[in-house]
Amino acid sequence: MPSLIPTLLPLRALHALLGCFVLAWAGSAAAQVSPQMAADLSAITQRWLDDALAQNAQALPLRMEVSVGTLDPRLTLAPCARVQPYLPAGSKLWGRTRLGLKCVEGAVAWNVFLPVTVRAFGPAWVLNGNVASGAVLTQADASQAEVDWAADAAPVVANESWVGQIAARPLVAGQALRQPMLKTPDLFRAGAQVRVVAQGPGFAVTSAGQALSAGGAGQIVRVRMDNGRIVSGIVNENGAIDVAL
Repeated sequence: MPSLIPTLLPLRALHALLGCFVLAWAGSAAAQVSPQMAADLSAITQRWLDDALAQNAQALPLRMEVSVGTLDPRLTLAPCARVQPYLPAGSKLWGRTRLGLKCVEGAVAWNVFLPVTVRAFGPAWVLNGNVASGAVLTQADASQAEVDWAADAAPVVANESWVGQIAARPLVAGQALRQPMLKTPDLFRAGAQVRVVAQGPGFAVTSAGQALSAGGAGQIVRVRMDNGRIVSGIVNENGAIDVAL
């Protein structure tokens, strides 16, 4: 599939571009940058990005692409012997983010942020048509396509577990299926009598209780036991509540 955004840069091009940006900033006060300093800055920036992106994309079948923003043109930065790239607290190399660059060896300490957009293309399921809220999804409702997993913070549904699930809200044709869009069908209603299976090392005890809410497979629900005690457990595919002891 061709790139959805033709202006995206491959990672190696990003590394080279970041190296140029760092050199330009380091010499913005008319200081001469030596070839060795240029090589060191480029190597540090490339190594940091290689390591960080490898950790984020580890074990995922994704094609990573990155586009780079620009700094405020009004910035003036003093010469710097060593620039350290870093990811700001609360940020990650996913979707729209920013990369920090700070001078750690220079007459004047400075810290700037470079806007970066990381796109991670991989297989997902895309809706063929609109789906009403509460409708049960069937195999005909979506087809596989390559999408940008990082376009939204919510995880994509990459396997076929969506078949038989319920639309949690109105869904629109062309949307990639993501986990918050779906919910599992209820296996029982609030107030229903349910089977509770308490499991411990080498034993299991089955008893009855009253569900305090509706529940579907994989959901956590609370149950009032016959003695009045309230326990929490996970609904299994058979509608019983598994409680770990």
